[in-house]
Amino acid sequence: MGDQTQLNQVMVNLCTNAAHAMNGSGGVIEVRIDTKVFDCDVCSDLGDLPQGRYVEITVSDTGHGIPEEIKKRIFDPYFTTKEPGKGTGMGLAVVHGIIKNHGGAIKVESTVGEGTVFTIHIPLLTLY
Repeated sequence: MGDQTQLNQVMVNLCTNAAHAMNGSGGVIEVRIDTKVFDCDVCSDLGDLPQGRYVEITVSDTGHGIPEEIKKRIFDPYFTTKEPGKGTGMGLAVVHGIIKNHGGAIKVESTVGEGTVFTIHIPLLTLY
């Protein structure tokens, strides 16, 4: 029941950022989709999501990675590490907002020099 246009925007933003992180030097972008069932312990680690079934989407890259001091701000509106004229700083803020509006959560794991993984969890709706 997610908004297809908004979820498409999420994927475009994450994959574009992944491509930029590899800076034209090549690498791998991987997208995975799975379903997960979370209990209370897992949900509290994901921003207090209610327990239940979720679609898990991961977007990973083998780019330059994100330093810890920057990782804390990546979802802030207008925050960018790109040079002037190359980015607005709105991409990840928009992604974060869309996922939250869908009742989900997004987290990032990154190691400088090795790459980044964004993991999204959106509640799974089962129709009977």
